Amino acid sequence: MAGRGAYMSQLLIDRRATVTSPAQRGMAALRCFALLLALCAAAGADASKGRWETVIRMPGEEEPATARGGEGPDEAEEDAVGTRWAVLVAGSSGYGNYRHQADICHAYQILRKGGLKEENIVVFMYDDIANSALNPRPGVIINHPEGENVYAGVPKDYTGEEVTTQNLYAVLLGNKTAVTGGSKKVIDSKPNDHIFIYYSDHGGPGVLGMPNLPYLYADDFIKVLHEKHASNTYAKMVIYVEACESGSMFEGLMPVDLNIYVTTASNAEESSWGTYCPGMEPSPPSEYITCLGDLYSVAWMEDSENHNLKEETIKKQYEAVKKRTSDLNSYSAGSHVMEYGDKTFKDEKLYLYQGFNPANANMTNKLFWQAPKAAINQRDADLLFLWRRYEMLHAKSKERVNVLREISETVTHRKHLDSSIDFIGKLLFGFENGPSVLQAVRPSGKPLVDDWDCLKRMVRIFESHCGSLSQYGMKHMRAFANICNNGISGTAMKEASINACGGHNSARWSPLIQGYSA
Repeated sequence: MAGRGAYMSQLLIDRRATVTSPAQRGMAALRCFALLLALCAAAGADASKGRWETVIRMPGEEEPATARGGEGPDEAEEDAVGTRWAVLVAGSSGYGNYRHQADICHAYQILRKGGLKEENIVVFMYDDIANSALNPRPGVIINHPEGENVYAGVPKDYTGEEVTTQNLYAVLLGNKTAVTGGSKKVIDSKPNDHIFIYYSDHGGPGVLGMPNLPYLYADDFIKVLHEKHASNTYAKMVIYVEACESGSMFEGLMPVDLNIYVTTASNAEESSWGTYCPGMEPSPPSEYITCLGDLYSVAWMEDSENHNLKEETIKKQYEAVKKRTSDLNSYSAGSHVMEYGDKTFKDEKLYLYQGFNPANANMTNKLFWQAPKAAINQRDADLLFLWRRYEMLHAKSKERVNVLREISETVTHRKHLDSSIDFIGKLLFGFENGPSVLQAVRPSGKPLVDDWDCLKRMVRIFESHCGSLSQYGMKHMRAFANICNNGISGTAMKEASINACGGHNSARWSPLIQGYSA
């Protein structure tokens, strides 16, 4: 159809050519007025659908595609992107780990606002936080001191005892028959689809925590990614991992030819950090006794919320999150955000994975956040929670005594783990060399361990005689890896474990009660 200006010009020319008498001129004026009314009615029809036009269009004339920034992708764009899928995993339980489920719930809200369908988002979380007796706002979870409720509407796909590594692997592979319990929702993706995976919890060298043991080991996870790629059921995948030593999950293991890009909160040998914690700035509301989020996690989510994801690239978000998580490159209370896998598509826009929120259409690429002025090592966040809980209880209450006992037992078990593994190293490699052998970090590009079955076997031997590693003890996975890398036999490891822990009473921490980590 001709443009609006040309149409109106031709209309006026036609009128001049045919209008001769005053009566005819009056009739022409009425016709023009009627035409304007019709055009205004067309604009009003758009307004009734929730969108006002700033210009008048001729009937049937379409809005230019470049002006439709606030709308979702058109059909051609959707065909090119395929379906967007997401898997969100909170790998912990307990109110002291509030922040991990808060991270996951927040991520869910971002993806839903971005247009991902609930049926295409799979959520793993223990779901014992929102309605915990310790939660000052029952049924509410927040991920920022002034944040809204991010728990509302989050699906209960896999909760409680259903949050396991085996269920996670089955979901990723789209294998409904291998899933135990839960919603049976899986990633039933096709070759043209895009997948986003986000995990938040504790970790250790080569391992990620799960609320139900065993833990998630790097070699098993990489095998699942290989299998997913071999099935030709996705175009590209992006993975974000929040955990201590999370870089060790991919260092020397993650191929560059699987069309998978990965970023981690930390490198292979450092902790990640909790934030928005009591006593810090900004601090959570006074009634909260636990950290609300994790530094890397809130960095990427608050970045996504304040950008137009049709303009921001994967690379730009990586750089922004890297700077914020590093404590502005000081690393005084931060970590080294890392990247692995296929880095060739970092210039792609984030909306391909996280969707596009129309409310952000006119946002400029500028961060709007107050950087936390403090953070806490992930492994110490549970002690901060216990201590805050102790402080809030009445001085003579029985519960206060019980919390103090829990603090004491937790610290005692930590010291036991540290000293036992140190002694085992000295027994195996000599008192002078033992500590350095156990703590040795392999060169960049090499995996944590050559024989992952050996690593898992050594963990089970240790736990059988010395008690459960717990989420704190995951930090010692490098020691077990180096025992394997130096060719120590299972028999020698068993003897050293018995000598180190023979007289230890680990009833509460027994793997028969806690389960085995491997």
